[in-house]
Amino acid sequence: MNEQTAEPDKAPEPSEVQPPARPPRVPVFNLPPALFFSLCLLIVIYAVQALVLTDDAVSWLLFTFGFVPARYVIPLSQQGLELFWTPVTYSLLHGSVQHIVFNAFWLMAFGAPVVRRIGTLRFLFFWIFSAAASAALHAILNWGDVSLLIGASGVISGLMGAACRFAFPAERRPMAVAHLNARLSIIDALKSRTVVIFMLLWLVGNALIAVGIPLVGDSDQEIAWDAHIGGFVFGFFLFSLFDQAPRPPAEPTVTEKDMLQS
Repeated sequence: MNEQTAEPDKAPEPSEVQPPARPPRVPVFNLPPALFFSLCLLIVIYAVQALVLTDDAVSWLLFTFGFVPARYVIPLSQQGLELFWTPVTYSLLHGSVQHIVFNAFWLMAFGAPVVRRIGTLRFLFFWIFSAAASAALHAILNWGDVSLLIGASGVISGLMGAACRFAFPAERRPMAVAHLNARLSIIDALKSRTVVIFMLLWLVGNALIAVGIPLVGDSDQEIAWDAHIGGFVFGFFLFSLFDQAPRPPAEPTVTEKDMLQS
């Protein structure tokens, strides 16, 4: 009998160790494109105003595109057509580096969730109408005044008011992506403790501004607190006109309901 010896089983070769995959890089400023271009537009306009234009040209720019309540008590035959576009264009102008930096910070904070929720086109219309609402209240409370109003603060206040309708969910639940929350009704928003506290803090801040106590910036520069209120009221009460509410999550099928996962 021939004796046969079988070769011992070869040990499996260890698989090559793969280096751990690098996590995706998260950008520092993860802004929607519409908001990014809005910020760029504000910065470019101010840069041209501060670095390129002469003093006379800056005066022309502010007079032509800034909002002046007195324009609405002067007969149209005695002035130009600025009263038609300045209720919006004033929101694109700023008076100092500190002014635009402060507004840019709050625009990024509250503009991002609103833009992600309502989209670019609705955001454009929201900007136009919230700027006009801010200017309207300012004009009513300063009827015939020759002061000049500039800055995006009214629009930003409108975005804050809009965020109160969805960014702070009423129920206590795990933190979700803000722009996917259900929209709260006005009554439900006013019942939310978080929304009420936020609104009270916002109102206190504007009350301090109204009595001459600025939160930031130069105390010699007057701040249009009334324009802030006009924008906030617009955003809070009329946000539903711009909102395309996210669809509720689809109901799981019977199979999915009966399936247990461990």
